[in-house]
Amino acid sequence: MAKLFAVVLLLLNALGPNTGIKLDGNGYTDILIAINPAVPQNDEIINQIKGMIINGSDYLFQALDHKVFIKEVKILVPPSWNGSYHKARRETYKKARIIIEPPQPSFGDDPYTKQMKGCGEESEYTHFTPDFLLNDGLLDAYGPRGRVFVHEWAHLRWGVYDEYNEKEPFYFSATQEVQATRCTREITGQLLERINGNTLSCRNNVQSGLPTKECQFFPDREQKTNASIMYMQSINSVTAFCHEGDHNTEAPNMQNQKCNYKATRTVIFQDSVDRDALQTLTPLQSSPPPPTFSVIQRRHRVVCLILDVSGSMWGNRVFRQQQAATLFLSEIVEEGAYVGIVTFSTGANILNPLMQINGKASRDSLIEKLPTTASGVTNMCTGLARGFEVLKEDDQSTVGDDVIFLTDGEATDDIAGCLDSAVASGAIINTLALGPDASTVLTTMATLTGGLFVKANDSLISNQLVEAFSSFTMSDGDPIKQTIQLVSTGKDTRDWFNGTVPIDHTVGNSTTFTIIYERSAPTVYIQTPSGSVYDQRHISDNTNTITLNVPGTAEPGDWKYSFLNTESTAQAMALTVTSRAARNDVPPVTVQAQMNQQTSDGSKPMIVFAEVSQNRVSVLGAKVIATLQSDTGHSENLYLLDNGAGADNLKDDGIYSRYFAKLRTGRYSLKVEVTDHKEDTKKKVSPSRYSSALYIPGYIVDGQVQLNAEKPPVSVQSADVGSFTRTVTGESFVVSVPPGVTPPNFPPNKITDLSAEIQEDTVFLNWTAPGEDFDQGTAESYEIRWSEHLEMLLNNFSNANLVNTSALQPQEAGSDEQFSFLSGVTIQNGTTLFFAVQSEDKEVMRSEVSNIARVTKFVPTPRPPAISNPGLNLTAIVVSVCAVTIVACVIAAVTTWAMKRKKVITV
Repeated sequence: MAKLFAVVLLLLNALGPNTGIKLDGNGYTDILIAINPAVPQNDEIINQIKGMIINGSDYLFQALDHKVFIKEVKILVPPSWNGSYHKARRETYKKARIIIEPPQPSFGDDPYTKQMKGCGEESEYTHFTPDFLLNDGLLDAYGPRGRVFVHEWAHLRWGVYDEYNEKEPFYFSATQEVQATRCTREITGQLLERINGNTLSCRNNVQSGLPTKECQFFPDREQKTNASIMYMQSINSVTAFCHEGDHNTEAPNMQNQKCNYKATRTVIFQDSVDRDALQTLTPLQSSPPPPTFSVIQRRHRVVCLILDVSGSMWGNRVFRQQQAATLFLSEIVEEGAYVGIVTFSTGANILNPLMQINGKASRDSLIEKLPTTASGVTNMCTGLARGFEVLKEDDQSTVGDDVIFLTDGEATDDIAGCLDSAVASGAIINTLALGPDASTVLTTMATLTGGLFVKANDSLISNQLVEAFSSFTMSDGDPIKQTIQLVSTGKDTRDWFNGTVPIDHTVGNSTTFTIIYERSAPTVYIQTPSGSVYDQRHISDNTNTITLNVPGTAEPGDWKYSFLNTESTAQAMALTVTSRAARNDVPPVTVQAQMNQQTSDGSKPMIVFAEVSQNRVSVLGAKVIATLQSDTGHSENLYLLDNGAGADNLKDDGIYSRYFAKLRTGRYSLKVEVTDHKEDTKKKVSPSRYSSALYIPGYIVDGQVQLNAEKPPVSVQSADVGSFTRTVTGESFVVSVPPGVTPPNFPPNKITDLSAEIQEDTVFLNWTAPGEDFDQGTAESYEIRWSEHLEMLLNNFSNANLVNTSALQPQEAGSDEQFSFLSGVTIQNGTTLFFAVQSEDKEVMRSEVSNIARVTKFVPTPRPPAISNPGLNLTAIVVSVCAVTIVACVIAAVTTWAMKRKKVITV
């Protein structure tokens, strides 16, 4: 089996990252832009998208040395829009890398990109609003749309970060000057603040010496530099990314913090997914052709269940298949979808042609056709061919249709031989591997056709097969239509199977409790929050499956369940609770789970991600547990964190992460369970913002301030949903450690959140503890060094000043570390110091050097002066008050002397 895994891994790696976007020669293709169903039909949006991409392609071509341009774009419009659109093939809303949606509360009309991974890694999506595309009044503040597109494209494709920082808009430079956070420092302008409609010079904060929070940097409209796009793409002269020659390493921006002080151009050419191509591509000698556009649409879902009924499925497995498919047909598949059922073994049979889901009767009719017996061999290609026949019943085509293909064994026929026809069909083929012996080709087939690969076992207690079927949804971007899985749990019990299901106010419609039991029906007792009881009188019982459909909208609060095993011996039971949005105007809390990659050779750790949100508003303070289980018996439970440390890229952004370092060969399932963290329910934390284009308040034109329209306020608040629970299944992944190779031990993870403070001559450091192996376990020791020069820590860490850490004992990974020490020297007022940490494990493996924390000692002055220009010296700020006093004294003395002299002459 190890050889088979290796072959699959090689093939998948050869296919490259399954992101959709491709670089074909010098041109980017397969760019999918999707318009959300909440956006009313307006054809001008399509026109503006095209204009933005056309202009952006020209700007991109100029910025990247005439090497790349935008070649091909597809625009996916909502199902409700009327028009003559091409039929979507494998394009779905979920696969779109650029989305057009109504404003997100934390961003308003700011274009932004969600960057879940690290520097140089492709991001998840870029978000534009309809108003950004249609309102020309925003162009002065953001710049032309094509330029903004390139700014966000750099986030999306190349994983670079913004070169401004709204949280730290100013800093003290090494020469003790106040500088605006920017790249390059050649961008000129003035520091001004608006008070009661008046534009005034900025005031200083008494405690920090930096400008107050009301102060803003107003750039000169005309500049002499051409960098940088990741700072202010709105400036006419800016046509390039910052390179090492003009990169501002001092600026406390995300680009420096996340990319180890590399210039954006360096990351693009050396670390991004396109690094090899960009270094070898020959610049074009003439302007590229404009992008081509295809406007496409996906209407109702057409799906065929292709189910294995070969001899290996006999008994327990075909029964579990029936139960899981029953829940899919009764609760998961969307109203209005068309569903067919095909079985295969030695031959293949159509159990039900396409039937539209239109209420309970149609669902029950399909459920009655599900197979209950199994025999024969496993001719997978025969099953696929018959499934394609069913999919053609509506429009004579399989393009854009959906397949759920389940099997538990290796193909008797040549499944690799029908891969070509599967790809050529244009259908999205989701594959479900039941048990450890299912064909390894299933992974490849799903990847090549844009489907999901999910593995499951047939254990009733694990409920994996039900969870797998529940993951095969098809969203058009409207969460109101989605079925949400609240709970999936199982137990082997002699008596009671008890628990509580919190139903939050965002869900409640179509709420269903499904209990699957092994042999005999248990006694059912389900109590609502107000005390009403559902029991045997309110349920249905078919094929060892008990179903309670809660009428109307389920009451919010804690629902208590108790199932009593009436047998004298233990039996297994599993509970699944699903629901939908309570109201059309209240989106439900949703969870998306995924790995950072779908294949691994075990040489470096993988990362688990879970995004918890309500209509893209972050849900903070949740308890998130990921379970990773392989078909070879290896299992790991990981507590995911949203702390901005270790594997987590950004603190408090609603994305919970953890390293998976104990890699063993196998195909792994991914299950994530989310509940609210009771002790954090009252915690008020503003969620972090993603990377976004900077809104410019105005410009300096001929020495005068030219204001842009004031930016509308945004609500930077996390979602408040109370007590809730969610359970999701992510796509399965493959680990193939080469035969004879022992999985490596990993060093502690890089510390990424080191911060520093100075009080008199004492330094206070804070960071999150790494682990023995990345973020697992406990590190052995820390090495802390400091310098007055950033470059020393960046380039020669071991020669910087060493801090005595003999009394510092590392804590468990994820803990808050605090350490203070006397620097050993008198820290002068205005001095900026830099600090970094490196950790070590028991096997003397060292982590990367941490992020570099900077701190400036500033002794407050009684009356800090106003400032108007970046570059004002810190010493000048400190001594200016004294200077004013001295000048006044000199003037007074001279005046007195003159008056006395005048008197003498007069006499």
